[in-house]
Amino acid sequence: MSLDSSSYLNRELSWLEFNQRVLEEAQDPSQPLLERLKFLTIVSSNLDEFFEIRVAALKQLVDNRSDVHGPDGLRPPEVLSAIRTRVLRMVADQYQLLHETLLPALAQEGIHLRPVQQLNESQSTWARELFQRDILPILTPLAVDPSHPFPQLLNKSVNLVILYSKHGHQETTRHAFVQIPRGIPRLIPLPRESSNPREFILLSELVRHFVAEVFPGMKIHGAWPTRITRNSELYIDEEEAHNLLLTIEEELQKRNRGAAVRLELTQDCPVEIETYLLGHLALTHEDVYRVTGPVNLTQLFALTESGRGLPHLHDPLFTPSLPPPLQAPGRSFEAIRQNDILLHHPYESFQPIISLLEQAAVDPQVLAIKMTLYRTSGDSPLLNALITAARNEKQVTILVELKARFDEANNIAWARKMEEAGIHVVYGLVGLKTHCKVLLIVRREESHLQSYLHLGTGNYHPRTARFYTDFSLLTCRPALTSEVASLFNVLTGMSETAHFDELLVAPFNFAPRLLELIHRESAHHRAGRPSGIFIKANALVDPEIIQSLYASSQEGVSIQLLIRGICCLRPGVPGLSENITVRSIVDRFLEHSRIYVFTNGGNPLVFLGSADLMPRNLHRRVEVVFPILDPELRRHFLEIIIPAYSSDNRKARILGQNGLSTRTPLPENTPSRRVQDEFLLRYNPNSCDIPQITPALRPVSNPVRSVNA
Repeated sequence: MSLDSSSYLNRELSWLEFNQRVLEEAQDPSQPLLERLKFLTIVSSNLDEFFEIRVAALKQLVDNRSDVHGPDGLRPPEVLSAIRTRVLRMVADQYQLLHETLLPALAQEGIHLRPVQQLNESQSTWARELFQRDILPILTPLAVDPSHPFPQLLNKSVNLVILYSKHGHQETTRHAFVQIPRGIPRLIPLPRESSNPREFILLSELVRHFVAEVFPGMKIHGAWPTRITRNSELYIDEEEAHNLLLTIEEELQKRNRGAAVRLELTQDCPVEIETYLLGHLALTHEDVYRVTGPVNLTQLFALTESGRGLPHLHDPLFTPSLPPPLQAPGRSFEAIRQNDILLHHPYESFQPIISLLEQAAVDPQVLAIKMTLYRTSGDSPLLNALITAARNEKQVTILVELKARFDEANNIAWARKMEEAGIHVVYGLVGLKTHCKVLLIVRREESHLQSYLHLGTGNYHPRTARFYTDFSLLTCRPALTSEVASLFNVLTGMSETAHFDELLVAPFNFAPRLLELIHRESAHHRAGRPSGIFIKANALVDPEIIQSLYASSQEGVSIQLLIRGICCLRPGVPGLSENITVRSIVDRFLEHSRIYVFTNGGNPLVFLGSADLMPRNLHRRVEVVFPILDPELRRHFLEIIIPAYSSDNRKARILGQNGLSTRTPLPENTPSRRVQDEFLLRYNPNSCDIPQITPALRPVSNPVRSVNA
């Protein structure tokens, strides 16, 4: 099927609409106040990465005079122009919300962000002493003159651009820069001299206020905050890199010095200063974004911690639950032998995964541990357990993905530490990122070897497991453990190919099997058998997958897509996609799990995994999408999980043909449904302080109908 460009939504503009949904959470007055501020800072953090990666790539295409265009037909200059228009509006909305709504509301709660120039006399004295004692010795002024070239301003660092002159020579002005130090908290609490302990100033404003002390004997004509975003993609030829770890370390050193792609300035910065900066950064006025406040809103995230003792400003607390089979300490292997176990994070605890590995590390019957590592925390108990296992003379093999974007340095540090402990550390296949989440434990039991398996949709990251929605499957089914063992042989270089019957593994069989499953639903529909597709993913970009979904829609197959972020499929187009609905949920927890459900003629198939529907996931990453083979667990998805996601009418947005997402107004007398609150109540009925908001989840009697609902 050949489609014209009007059948596709632009990838970058679709992503910006996702970020708009995040902004809408900050704008939502029903949200707790500090949660609104959190979402506001996430919008800025998301934009940073968008410019570092996506805008940087588009600008490179323009610089190389490339005439390439995506399936939507837009060429790089057109996309950049559309991005600027959209981002300008988004940034204006951000700062309007901050100044007109959030900061005044925080002040009413006794939380104040004070301008330095408005401090009272005692506070000003304290601020000056703090600056002179703890900050001034760290600062290094960088002059620009014939003997000092324009400095290399670091990526995303806040710098003051200074205009100064020598006393008596005011007609000759010069420029200098002062970087706001990164090793000091961006938000500084004022001394508690009153009944209000929640008053803060920004480090950048403190340095700006006293910057004249950095230039003794000079006259300061002005100091203006500026922030530069640079191209942060790593460029590595793995086939030419003799030592991948060292090569990536070298590339990381260049990340802060990549080509500039965005310049952020405050509104009061003179045009002359803007022109001066652009000339040295090889940017144009189209790359400038002026803001009415701090040039880096992400630094306000620290304010979200200021509301301790004020629970009404935060989401209700809850304690993740433990399923009964895993409540007995030290009995993980026995529990997994009894039945497959499914964990739903963050509603259910990630601790059983940690406990399983810690138990394996000291169990004398455990012979080998194999694991993939894409992202983890800096103080991960999982990695400490792996080191313990190696010291206990177990065969431990870890595949570390050194190219996990923005976690490269952390993974390099852990790789070195693990190698020092005697762990076999490998770095995967040339040209492919290893993105799957797999843990295999081999244990001697009586007269045979028994393998235990953890398969997940999320990273081995105990911290993000508290606020990402993900699934973990614990199983010892030979059909799955044998295929994972074969996968590890491929990843460690001991096998060039592997055959997978149960697992969908990219880049080997995931794409062809997925296309086959989609086409099979069309055949079922033509034969009058039950048909339907439900897919929950972060992104839908791949043109071949989109075309196959369009074809199934034209056959009459009902298709539900729950896509959190980018969606290039245009839903609801008559004759093309009228049987496809696309929804998105942005809520308290980041919807991270990927779910693939096929009605399959009345014998539904359920798959979970780490893979999105993007060319990189299908063809340039190692991904594992695994089936739910246990009938009870599969029924749980069909009767509980999928209907809950399908019924959310509080946080779900509907994607229109125009690429914009909107909330559908609730008809009168329609009960409010919020899937994340319902899951909190289902898994944690006695441990969370969730208000009465929605009815409890009710099982759906017909699993086929639940898929097509």
